[in-house]
Amino acid sequence: MIDRIKDEAGMTTNKKICIVATVPVALRVFMLEHIRALSCYYDITLMANADRSEMENLFSENVRFVPLPIQRKVSLLSDVISLWQVYRLFRKERFDCVFSIMPKSGLLSMVAAFVARVPHRIHMFTGQVWFTKSGLVRAGLKFLDKVLAWSATHVLADSPSQRQFLIDNKIVAAQKISVLGKGSISGVDISRFKPDAPARQKYRQELGIIGDAVVFLFMARLTHVKGILELGRAFSDVAREMPNAHLLVIGPDEDGVEGDLLGILEPFKSRVHRVGYTYNPEGYMAAADVFCIPSYREGFSLATIQAAGVGLPAIASHIYGLSDAVQRDMTGIFHEPGNLPEMIEALKKMYFDEQFRARLSRQAHERAHSEFSQDVIVSEMVAFIRKRVN
Repeated sequence: MIDRIKDEAGMTTNKKICIVATVPVALRVFMLEHIRALSCYYDITLMANADRSEMENLFSENVRFVPLPIQRKVSLLSDVISLWQVYRLFRKERFDCVFSIMPKSGLLSMVAAFVARVPHRIHMFTGQVWFTKSGLVRAGLKFLDKVLAWSATHVLADSPSQRQFLIDNKIVAAQKISVLGKGSISGVDISRFKPDAPARQKYRQELGIIGDAVVFLFMARLTHVKGILELGRAFSDVAREMPNAHLLVIGPDEDGVEGDLLGILEPFKSRVHRVGYTYNPEGYMAAADVFCIPSYREGFSLATIQAAGVGLPAIASHIYGLSDAVQRDMTGIFHEPGNLPEMIEALKKMYFDEQFRARLSRQAHERAHSEFSQDVIVSEMVAFIRKRVN
């Protein structure tokens, strides 16, 4: 039953929740099922730096969209203007709850909601930008996360290890931060992310990958912090020893590193495949054999668990967040961030030890479907919000 309140004229209306993200892709990819489930109980307003056309697949009778004038990169004047505009909207709309994801939108919306006296203010942390920084930049970004957490009434982390990291760094008190289930933002849609032999054949054929080639998949934004150049160097160093290995790189180039990457991999370009943003990640995952996530910073990595659902074991950096998404020698292999010798050994282990790879594939699939099902995480999110907003 939809939760209702009386408006000033005495009419019955739904309680109101505003869900805020800096960019629309975060709402489409991470929040879609949460939005659909919550709209059964509340009137939902979505905010992101987007045009209406980019958000249409999220709309329903109880879901609307308001453009958010916010830039992903820091711009003091623009950010102050955005803060004022968001505050004015919150004061006008009198939301019962504001929920945010992403650092910039989280900071501005939590502070604006605090000043506007929104009674329930919830932010989900999905990784800390300052984790890979140092000096004054690190200290400044940590301080902003503390302001964000202080402004919120409740905080979520998308993995247990990230929750502990935030507590240890005194960003938030232990009693104020929770994790949905065993982690992740939205869980794995097991109807999509599952082994699929026809899709494997179709996508391999489109990519020109033939026979029993072993395909290593990187699927993320191409940025320095995601470790893509290190993965390129590791693959290039060992490719001659693995003549039947291919590298599939999928994701938008956000740091301008694609030229450097392709230069590193030039000697093996016939075995390197490049795809930009895709709306069909499960198809490319089905075409692959091993998922590579050599990040320096991750909150959890939903893509790693989605790939596991398809049956891909992982080669992953040993950092917080990924230590929850991957189980050592059970669903994947860890290496220290940026450690090329360890990355090379992991690539060789997955390539040459077929029985090991097959065992990890089965275990990754079983764990993703049993512990990280989307139905479980969405149900936990709805229960978490209803407990506080009702």
